[in-house]
Amino acid sequence: MNSMHDLGGMDGFGPVVAEANEPVFHADWERRMFAIASALPFTVPYADDHLRREIERIPPADYLRLPYYAYWLHAISRLLEEHGVSASAPFKPAGASIKANEVDSAIQRGASTRMPAERIVPRFAVGDRVKARNIHPTGHTRLPRYARGKTGTVARNHGVFSFADSNARGDGPQPHHLYAVAFTARELWGEEAAAQDKLYLDLWGDYLEPA
Repeated sequence: MNSMHDLGGMDGFGPVVAEANEPVFHADWERRMFAIASALPFTVPYADDHLRREIERIPPADYLRLPYYAYWLHAISRLLEEHGVSASAPFKPAGASIKANEVDSAIQRGASTRMPAERIVPRFAVGDRVKARNIHPTGHTRLPRYARGKTGTVARNHGVFSFADSNARGDGPQPHHLYAVAFTARELWGEEAAAQDKLYLDLWGDYLEPA
């Protein structure tokens, strides 16, 4: 989306200062938030696309001010409310439950959004020159602003996956082929970038057009 939430490629915010000996979590509530966010989707029907959608609805001034896991707290609170879950209402799980001692292994397994590829014809082949569409969606998208209108080369077809944009809107997965596209750093950021550097972005076919 075109907002402060898409910071990729932007400048003027000062240097990125790495914290020496940075801990995994800065407070106990962050650790608990991570565990809750990992376990809840087993019982409440929401996906990462919905979580990101709610994070992007945080007012920009708050987004820049809040610590990282506060984004998750805000988003999950909104999603629980959306699904009718509250402290005063009885909770009826919509999916399979998960025990506390199973959360760690579930996190390690991950949750793929790969979908059957039958009858989904790929639009592009490895080696094709493509251009990222110059779109300006008002909702969630995985096409970074700095890549829009830029030309790259298809390096790999990952297969068919749920389309994040449509899923975040509530329109369902709408499967699309997902491509790894190589962009030169100079194509993205100009002649000041190193000539030998490349950036690979995983982009759904709906984001791309022939160059």
